[in-house]
Amino acid sequence: MHIEPVVSFAILLAVILIVPIFFERLRLPGLVGLLTAGVVLGPNGLNLFQTDSETIRLLSDIGLIYLLFMSGLEVDIEQFQATKHRSAGFGFFTFIVPLFFGTIVGRLFGFGWNPAILIGSLFASHTLLAYPIVSRMGVVTNEAVTVTIGATIFTDIGALLVLAVCVGIHGGDFDTFSLIRLLLLLAVYSALVLFGFNWLGKEFFRRSGDEEGNQFLFILLAVFVAAVGAEVIGVEKIVGAFLAGLAVNNAVGEGPVKEKVLFVGTVLFVPIFFIDLGLLINIPAFISSLGAIQLTLAIVVGLISSKFLAALFAKLTYQYSVREMITMWSLSMPQVAATLAATLVGVRAGLLTEEVLNAVIVLMLVTATLGPLITARSAVGLIPAASSLESGNSTVVWGEDVPSQALTVVVPVYNPQTERYLIEMAALLVKHESGKVIPLSITAAHAHMDAPELKKALQGSDLLLNRATE
Repeated sequence: MHIEPVVSFAILLAVILIVPIFFERLRLPGLVGLLTAGVVLGPNGLNLFQTDSETIRLLSDIGLIYLLFMSGLEVDIEQFQATKHRSAGFGFFTFIVPLFFGTIVGRLFGFGWNPAILIGSLFASHTLLAYPIVSRMGVVTNEAVTVTIGATIFTDIGALLVLAVCVGIHGGDFDTFSLIRLLLLLAVYSALVLFGFNWLGKEFFRRSGDEEGNQFLFILLAVFVAAVGAEVIGVEKIVGAFLAGLAVNNAVGEGPVKEKVLFVGTVLFVPIFFIDLGLLINIPAFISSLGAIQLTLAIVVGLISSKFLAALFAKLTYQYSVREMITMWSLSMPQVAATLAATLVGVRAGLLTEEVLNAVIVLMLVTATLGPLITARSAVGLIPAASSLESGNSTVVWGEDVPSQALTVVVPVYNPQTERYLIEMAALLVKHESGKVIPLSITAAHAHMDAPELKKALQGSDLLLNRATE
């Protein structure tokens, strides 16, 4: 059935708006709803969309590039720098062990060495779906958590490099010289993107000042130039997108431009990518194929086991507690962004079969559910690293030696008329316990709040805190 591009786009927008809300009310992930919508609207359902549609393919490719770009953009470079050696160690464990397990699974089910190694690389990466959980609990500064976050850089880059080599080998005449040439080109290209885009980004943001629109366009241009550059040297565009995310990470920071970039991706392009994935799912073939079910079980069990083994190696090497080990395992378990992207590339290149795609989608659903559930339970007892803020000048302390479990009273100082009375009451409470009083002032920032208003609001909060300390 042929549908006009404008009509196709209107249907996609309606699906993106309505379906996730409906599924979330059923207490199911919104991504599951998008995949289901793809199945219903695709060749195996209402046949409104075809996998070879130019409109869908273009929007899906943009979503694919955006997905990997956001993965690189959300890596915390500062945290990675703090524990880079141990992050590299755990990154090696949680990359090489799943790669080995996945390759064995591929070989057991009759795949050649090249696609089997590609299946192994799908095991090797991970997506930090449970990061909001550890962030909300305040244990992000725990070393085991920080190390796992830092390891994401190694696993995702490693998995994408394996993907690039496997697709290159599958593409045609590929001898030892061609492999060395590809790896050299990849090394030079990666250095150009990581250092060149990083410098360009900082310079552009410095010179453009508060021009958020131009900064947003610069980020988009950097992403797609990096993606095109990756294809020019013979590797997949998602490699360039991920490297671009890492490169502009420092320049973008945590400001409003990053919020706009992530907003556009999560609201529009990435959902279309998941709908396109749904178009590729053949539910009847998956259910009727016993081999596919066996492959799915092997992939799910192999991934969960190998990630656990990697976390165990990290525990034994760095003397982490059992709770920290389980947290590292659960954080590194979910397979979403890089895994789905690499799988789709492998299927389009003819390296992976439809059965592997179905199995990986099941893997995504299982690990994206199980990982955060385990993290929510295991991270409760973690001890965050000591924070320098707790002993700073902004805290009023009674008693020279405050015990770690001392009584702490947090006092909101929003209203200057009641501020003094609240501070005095808090002082009476903690004085006999050798405790401390922490004044708290919250500055509200609205979506359309411009810089002068925000600066003025922050100055007002600082004034309240200074008055509270006096």
